[in-house]
Amino acid sequence: MQHLDEMFAGIAETNADIHEANVQRRAALDELKTIPWKGIENRGRRKFLKDAIDAMPPFRRITGPSTQKHIRDTLRAALNTAIARGAITFNPASYIELTPAKRPKAMVWTPERVEAWVRTGERPSAVMVWTPEQAGQFLDYLAETKHRLLPLFHLITFRGLRRGEACGVRWADYSAPSRTMTVATQLVQDGWEVIESLPKTDSGERVFSIDEYTAEVLDAHRTKQAAERCQWGPAWIESGRMFTQEDGDRIHPGWLTDQFERLVDLSGLPPIRLHDLRHVAASLMLAAGVDVKIVSETLGHSDSRITRDIYQSVMPKAAAEAAEATAAMVPRGSARLPQQRAVEQANEQDGLTSASHEGAKIIAFRPRTASA
Repeated sequence: MQHLDEMFAGIAETNADIHEANVQRRAALDELKTIPWKGIENRGRRKFLKDAIDAMPPFRRITGPSTQKHIRDTLRAALNTAIARGAITFNPASYIELTPAKRPKAMVWTPERVEAWVRTGERPSAVMVWTPEQAGQFLDYLAETKHRLLPLFHLITFRGLRRGEACGVRWADYSAPSRTMTVATQLVQDGWEVIESLPKTDSGERVFSIDEYTAEVLDAHRTKQAAERCQWGPAWIESGRMFTQEDGDRIHPGWLTDQFERLVDLSGLPPIRLHDLRHVAASLMLAAGVDVKIVSETLGHSDSRITRDIYQSVMPKAAAEAAEATAAMVPRGSARLPQQRAVEQANEQDGLTSASHEGAKIIAFRPRTASA
């Protein structure tokens, strides 16, 4: 029991060290952004700060409450097996008390929340989701700047791959004739080391369809990658990955997160995490009328309840439609009719009808053509 207490106390201490190091690195990066490029003194300050940042440990993830719970549950299961074999007489992991893990609620970047964020710099929630219009603006920005990671972010936005899955997907996992993609591997970050492993859960190993426009995006990306291979010649690294660095080497998951945050900042859009693009993908599919079970399977959720939670959190319009449709199912007397008609008329004016999603399809954002 004492050893387990010491282990979890050590996790808490390490978390505190990681948090402090992350705060220091983020503060240094923010300060670097404020220093102008011109001027000898400014260049000296920038060089000094860059050297200091390079000497700092990279951003790392803490061992959060959910992960600690998984650790405890794994230990408890292993020790239960030891009890069954007669090796021990009680399970000390059953007596470990942890802080309950609370999942933050996903919220949409509505105009009101964007205005408040611009004014205060504070996010309403740790998990924020772009509207379809904002997602389109981000992809348009990448297209107009000709950013080579556009196909990767396009795929995450519409098919909801996890970060490690997007970094790990191989050309061999994609069938262009059938327009299907298999998620069979992922690149996982451990500290700063990258490890290739199976998807997060059994349901993470999945096959999903690719829409026609996304197939066009991937075909164009394959052609561009072939040109890069020719340019690099013998120095090209044959990783087999669909998305790579310019020399063909695999993309580091942590580097991808840093790139995404930088691009979001440059685009002028309100901030979201890279993982929140999965919520964008879920909300797009659900808004298009795709069955929640199919959405769950596409995203690789272990339980469709996770998908339903996202649906309830980020789709208030759909929730309002469901409430009105439910109320309309119950016949009422004549005294109720005038008010009921008023509600129906208001819904028609707002475009909130129970059949508004019927027959809908997911439409990928085709980027605007940049003006010459």
